[in-house]
Amino acid sequence: MPYRSRVRIGLLTREYPPDVYGGAGVHVGHLAPALRALVDVDVHCFGEPREAPDTYAHRSPPALDGANPALQTLGADLSMVAALGGVDLAHSHTWYANMAGHLAMVLHGVPHVVTAHSLEPRRPWKAEQLGGGYRLSSWVERTAYEAADAVIAVSAGMREDVLDCYPALDPERVHVVHNGIDTDFYRPDPARDAVLAAGIDPDRPSVVFVGRITRQKGLGHLIAAAHHIDPAAQVVLCAGAPDTPEIAAETEAAVAELSAARSGVVWVRGMLPTTSVRQILSAATVFVCPSVYEPLGIVNLEAMACGTAVVASDVGGIPEVVADGETGLLAHYAEDDVETFRTGLAEAINALLADPARAAAMGEAGRARAEREFSWQQAAARTVEIYRTLVAA
Repeated sequence: MPYRSRVRIGLLTREYPPDVYGGAGVHVGHLAPALRALVDVDVHCFGEPREAPDTYAHRSPPALDGANPALQTLGADLSMVAALGGVDLAHSHTWYANMAGHLAMVLHGVPHVVTAHSLEPRRPWKAEQLGGGYRLSSWVERTAYEAADAVIAVSAGMREDVLDCYPALDPERVHVVHNGIDTDFYRPDPARDAVLAAGIDPDRPSVVFVGRITRQKGLGHLIAAAHHIDPAAQVVLCAGAPDTPEIAAETEAAVAELSAARSGVVWVRGMLPTTSVRQILSAATVFVCPSVYEPLGIVNLEAMACGTAVVASDVGGIPEVVADGETGLLAHYAEDDVETFRTGLAEAINALLADPARAAAMGEAGRARAEREFSWQQAAARTVEIYRTLVAA
């Protein structure tokens, strides 16, 4: 009897297509179909009903309307737990779904696997967004991680962070499974209609950022560095969904100041279709990831798969993706010396702008590395190996 006919996995997540806004949603959206080639999978997510088979959406009960968002999250989690009877293992993604996995373990007696996409102790700025809810989310994460049967870290750097934040964890329970990238979709795209629609000049060099407006993504550092980037290049900021009104106002002011100081600043504020992002990444001379905290950084893989050189900070799992000097350049980030970091970003970007042939060669090497080392099929196979250690065959 095939293994998949005897095992059913409950995959628990806040984000799931078409409602995806961050890396965890991208991860689960690609991991689920790759897993389904190997095991049976029920996806439980937040939000509106999905039409996809074996996919179930959950919402917080109406009685919690207007409550702190962290409480609403727990309301949706309870709905998930009630629907998980019959699964052989629960696998949760982000703190939003961690309590559902933890309670499924307690109520239904099934193993619980957590994938660590980020860690609440490493994101103290979330208190600006969640208030007291940040203390609740931190408690949820700690409770789930310390009791989980296995924790999957998306990079070796992330594994170190997990063990540092939660020293009660047995290191043997913490595994590394890198994120993947769909290199059939993310590929060099010669089309330029979306580039033109965004207000980008396809005939002028461009330095591109794609990400949310949050402290984690380091956009403020890039905007500061951009005052020293070659003025012949465009600075393209595909940046939206600010965490708070305060960071939105800060970004607005910083971009206005930059635009007054140099030409070629293009700010694309809305969430773009992935086909448009693919075009913009493909047209870029350099992609920049200035994150101050990044467990892996799927967006770096997206840029590499599109054949674009990457300049990034050297934090978290980024050095495991961006091979310094081969597929891009890394700038050292230190919290107590951001001016040196900003200078390093500008110098690395300018070095590639000044040598387009080198940038193009790095882009080709990045594409080859993404194809060779970061497939979702590899990620799914390694994940199922972990399942096998926890569920009796």
